Amino acid sequence: MCISKFVCAWLAAALVGFVMLPLSAPCFAAAQENPEVSTLLNQARDEAAVLSRDADDMEALTRTAASWETHADTLHRIKEDVNKLAKTTEKLVSARGSASPWQRQAIDRMVPLMRDLASNTTAAINHLNQNRLRPTTPDYTEYLKGNDETAHQLADTLSNFVQYGQTRAKMEKLEQRLEVARR
Repeated sequence: MCISKFVCAWLAAALVGFVMLPLSAPCFAAAQENPEVSTLLNQARDEAAVLSRDADDMEALTRTAASWETHADTLHRIKEDVNKLAKTTEKLVSARGSASPWQRQAIDRMVPLMRDLASNTTAAINHLNQNRLRPTTPDYTEYLKGNDETAHQLADTLSNFVQYGQTRAKMEKLEQRLEVARR
C-alpha cells in the first residue's frame, strides 16, 4: 500500500526513463535560471525542513514508551509532509525542461530521495497497521531511521541549492553594478 495513489503514480511516471546527467560547474552559469523553478525549489526546501523536523519527532518515538496511537498520529503527519512535497516535486519535474542546469541538478537529486521517503513511509505505515502494539521491531525502527536520515539529506541538499541560486544571483547583480566582464 503506497502513501497515496497520487504519490505512487507520480513516482512511477517521474522515475521511469528519468535520466540524470552529470553537470560540470562551468555549465551552471551557462543558462538563465527559471524564476518559477526557483520559487518551487524554495517551497520544496521549506517543505523538506518541516518533513525533517517531523521525521526527527517520529524517530525519537522509538526511544520512548509512546503508544501505537502516538506513532500513528506522527506517522500520519509524515505521510502528509511527503505527499505535500511530492506535489511540489511533480511541479519541479514538469518544469525541468525549462530549468537552468543547476536547477535541473537540484531536481535530479531530489527525485530519488523522494522515492526513498515514500517507500520507507509506506513500509512504516504498513508495519504499524499490522502491529498495533508499541512498535519496537528492528524493521520498523530502521524505516523511521532511514526516513529521518533521508529527510535531513533532502532538506540539506535543497537548502544548499537554494543558497547557491541566491548567491549566484547576488554575484550577477554585483557583476552588473561593477561592470565586470564574464570570462
